[in-house]
Amino acid sequence: MKQHNRDKSILQHMIEHCEKIQKALDRFGDDFETFKNDDVLRDAVSMNLQQIGELAKKFSDEFLNATRPEMNWRAITGMRNLFAHDYGAMDIERIWETAVNDIPTLSEYCKSKLESGIFD
Repeated sequence: MKQHNRDKSILQHMIEHCEKIQKALDRFGDDFETFKNDDVLRDAVSMNLQQIGELAKKFSDEFLNATRPEMNWRAITGMRNLFAHDYGAMDIERIWETAVNDIPTLSEYCKSKLESGIFD
C-alpha cells in the first residue's frame, strides 16, 4: 500500500512538472526559434524535465515492471542524468522535441494511470 501511495504521488508530481513546461511554452513562446534564443525559457523547460527524470527514478520496482512496456522510463531517467551531469552539452533540439512531443504524451499517460483505478 505504501508503494502505491508513493507511485501515485510521483505521477501527480510528474503531471505538475508537465504543466509547468506547457505554461512556460505558452508564456514565452512555443516555437523553436524562441526556445533556441531564450535561455530563461530553455532553463525553465530543462529544470522541469530534470525533475521529471528525478521522479521517475523513485517509482517502485513493481510499478516500473508493470508499466515498462508502455513507457520508456529508462529514457526519461537517462535525460535527467544528462541534465544533471552535462547540461552545457545538451542538444537544444532534443530538449525542444521532448518538451513539445513527449511531455504532452507523458502527461496524458500519468493522468490515465491515476484515473485507471490501480491506486484504489
